[in-house]
Amino acid sequence: MELGLKVAGIDHVALNVRDLSRMTAFYRDVLGCSEDLHQEGLGLVHLRAGSVLIDLIDRKGPLGPGDDASGRNLNHLCLRVADFDAEDARAALLAAGVDVQEVRERYGSDGRARTLYLRDPEGNGVELRSAGGADER
Repeated sequence: MELGLKVAGIDHVALNVRDLSRMTAFYRDVLGCSEDLHQEGLGLVHLRAGSVLIDLIDRKGPLGPGDDASGRNLNHLCLRVADFDAEDARAALLAAGVDVQEVRERYGSDGRARTLYLRDPEGNGVELRSAGGADER
């Protein structure tokens, strides 16, 4: 199945973390990333690493998996897609038998944009988002 998506790059990588403050301090103070946005109610910190983001998600927060048995640290990989029509992509993915969530607007490295969440064949989270979202921090 070929959807004809034009992947323009990686927007962000999201990690599930056990200690949000410690991990934020590590990526910010040790590795030199800057804190872009902290969404306390979601247990989510967006750290800037050049033109992309590293999202730290508190495992026990509303977006985290809790203490799941898989122990996966990767929450999802986000791909920026050029000329992305989220509704058309969702329809094509559903027709191909892919379990895909509803289209939503979410924050990413270039602001807010329309996105889709799905899982690859091995269960890894993948987010597709339009390239060049409006900056609405």
